[in-house]
Amino acid sequence: MGTLAAAQPLLIGLLLLWSSYGKFADPQQADRTALPRLVGDSRAKPVYQAVAVVEALIALALLLPPSWAIEAFAAVALSAGFTGFLVYSKVVVPEASCGCAGKSAKPVGNRAIARALLLLATAGLATTASTGWWSAGAGVLVLVVEAVAFAMLSAELDRYWLLPLRRFRIRLSHPYAGTASDDTPLVATQRRVLLSPAYRAVDGLLRSDIHDYWDDEDWRFVSYAARYDGRRATAVFAVPHQDSTPAAIRVAVVDEEGLTLYRPTMLATTG
Repeated sequence: MGTLAAAQPLLIGLLLLWSSYGKFADPQQADRTALPRLVGDSRAKPVYQAVAVVEALIALALLLPPSWAIEAFAAVALSAGFTGFLVYSKVVVPEASCGCAGKSAKPVGNRAIARALLLLATAGLATTASTGWWSAGAGVLVLVVEAVAFAMLSAELDRYWLLPLRRFRIRLSHPYAGTASDDTPLVATQRRVLLSPAYRAVDGLLRSDIHDYWDDEDWRFVSYAARYDGRRATAVFAVPHQDSTPAAIRVAVVDEEGLTLYRPTMLATTG
């Protein structure tokens, strides 16, 4: 257990550097999170960047010698803050994205909260370490399993492994041939999308029928090929399972990197 605990700062440090880099690279992500609601529109971006600075400082403290317990306790406090913020986002601003580590238009879901809790658990384990990660020996090998778990919980990485798997499945079976996890046929979801204000808002941008779909907790996501300002893009519709009203459906047009190009903010409820 001692070597396992000692190895945790290496993984935590790398994750925090990744998260910090994502915030520095695209500070506009702050507008898509719950920060504007929590701290105000004018302060959202500065707070977002301040969190990135804190993440980077804690990451460097964890990765570089010497090894102090205070670094791990700081990571625990940061992870607890992440968890609380994501729970707040899911409850108070359910359409807000995580803004954690990369470009993702998905609303905060259980995967993001589970990732924050996993980070909190690893940080808690790191507080029991008595040596630095560079002395962990074989304990570092366990980090591979933990890193895979973090990757599977990271919506920002879905385009690298999960979406290719889904596209491969679609090649083997037409999407209308099956149903998704909540037993709602895709054709029923398509009907709801076609009748929604969100669809009317982007209809002129669409260049295909449904080419991908997936369920994630309380939402079904349906994507169409699109073009925006002459660029190839993807229109992603978020269709709630529990709310059948057309106005509840949301849409975002994203580029190939997942950056949001267009998101209607006000959708009429009548045609």
